[in-house]
Amino acid sequence: MPKGPPQRLAGGIALRLGGCPDTIPPRSRMSFFDITSEPSRWARRGLLLLGGLLALGQARAQLAPPPPPARTSIIISNGKSLAGWRAPLGDWKLVRNAAPSPENPKAFTLAEGKGVLVNGDKGRTGNVFSKHEHGDVMVAIEFMVPQDSNSGIYFQSRYEIQILDSHGKAKLTHGDNGGIYQRWANGNGFEGAAPIMNASKPPGEWQKFIITFRAPRFDESGKKIENAQFVKVIHNGQLIHHNVEVTGPTRAAAFKDEKPTGPLMLQGDHGPVAIRKIVLKPAKLD
Repeated sequence: MPKGPPQRLAGGIALRLGGCPDTIPPRSRMSFFDITSEPSRWARRGLLLLGGLLALGQARAQLAPPPPPARTSIIISNGKSLAGWRAPLGDWKLVRNAAPSPENPKAFTLAEGKGVLVNGDKGRTGNVFSKHEHGDVMVAIEFMVPQDSNSGIYFQSRYEIQILDSHGKAKLTHGDNGGIYQRWANGNGFEGAAPIMNASKPPGEWQKFIITFRAPRFDESGKKIENAQFVKVIHNGQLIHHNVEVTGPTRAAAFKDEKPTGPLMLQGDHGPVAIRKIVLKPAKLD
């Protein structure tokens, strides 16, 4: 076979085709697979070419930009977009600001724009679900309610931390602000946990929960072997729950079964609520 012009490979490496015998001597063929023997002339050429290609790949890898850092937090809601929520959204929408109405302290006055998520002009619409599904997680949520209003944030759409105007209340129950809502069966409520202190601000002021949640555990057959748990709930800087197990979905949960993961759910049909931000940070709580 006559010698031909050099053929260019990726990266500018030239390889001249031709000038090779039609067959490789038996010894050379054996040497290519036998790592204990000395490489033949053709084997050495192949190894040199392979080494050049590997060196080129390493050089390109060193010149390539580094991969972006892994995201440690997920913004579910920031008042700028509804992209973190699943359709249908009902009357949930973005507004520039929400404040208790001077004419009706149990309602909001809304300013058009972006910055705050609200459950419609009337403060009553369907529940809304996050696109992201979580297991073990830490969630920070900034919220506000007007006088006597009621909402809730459901972890995995099953286990509720209550949102309520409980400012100034002396005796708290599971149904107060920050409470782990009770379960419900056969027309009766049971379990639930009241906050250990009242950290609620007056209606119309922004409040914050930081909630650490451990998802239920299941064996290989799908049988639950450990209950869901609110590891820690901090309300406006005060610890209000610590290591509280929840044996099953609380009242008005979206689902009656239990799963390793699920979306966050905001309750929208009990009264006006405003959400300034929800940030989720996946955790591993084994």
